Amino acid sequence: MTRALIVVDVQNDFTEGGALGVTGGDDLARRITAFLARHADEYDLIVGSRDWHHGDDDNGGHFAVGGDPDFVTTWPVHCVGGTPGAEYHPDLDTTPIDVHVMKGQGEPAYSAFEGTTDTGQDLADVLFDRSVHEIAIVGIATDHCVRATAQDGLRAGLDVVVYRDLVVGVDPDRSATALAEIDNAGGHVDQSDMDEGIGRPGGAQL
Repeated sequence: MTRALIVVDVQNDFTEGGALGVTGGDDLARRITAFLARHADEYDLIVGSRDWHHGDDDNGGHFAVGGDPDFVTTWPVHCVGGTPGAEYHPDLDTTPIDVHVMKGQGEPAYSAFEGTTDTGQDLADVLFDRSVHEIAIVGIATDHCVRATAQDGLRAGLDVVVYRDLVVGVDPDRSATALAEIDNAGGHVDQSDMDEGIGRPGGAQL
């Protein structure tokens, strides 16, 4: 079975001190780097996704302009392409990442499957071209972009695993609900081996 790992939105604006910083984001970047050091060679493809919004418009209503964000469908300005906030967190080792996709360029976007490469290829086509059948998902945020990516992976007919210890969310209750939804939809919510030295290295055996 061909496996891919998707590293979702481990960006400066989504970690501590960023425009939409998530508590635990800095530590998560280091944990994912450690996971990659241990397991990168067990994946056939590693993908990194990033929000990469326009800086001169509201990105299809995604940015709250002229009012307060509701933090449901409108948000403060964040991850504007080409700015430090849109860059990967400095503690995330991006060397193992094979393919980078950018999303939200002028429109709301949460799932990594809404992203495209710099040549315009979308993530689903990237995975199809590599004959990927299973994806493992890590990153930020559990209750938003991780959730959406997992859901789209399941809709695409892929086997999906989310490592609960390699994601962080905005709201603990919504994050727990998101993981339950993924599990109930046929995905697998698993524990990596980063804490106890056990687990399913490189992905779940489905």
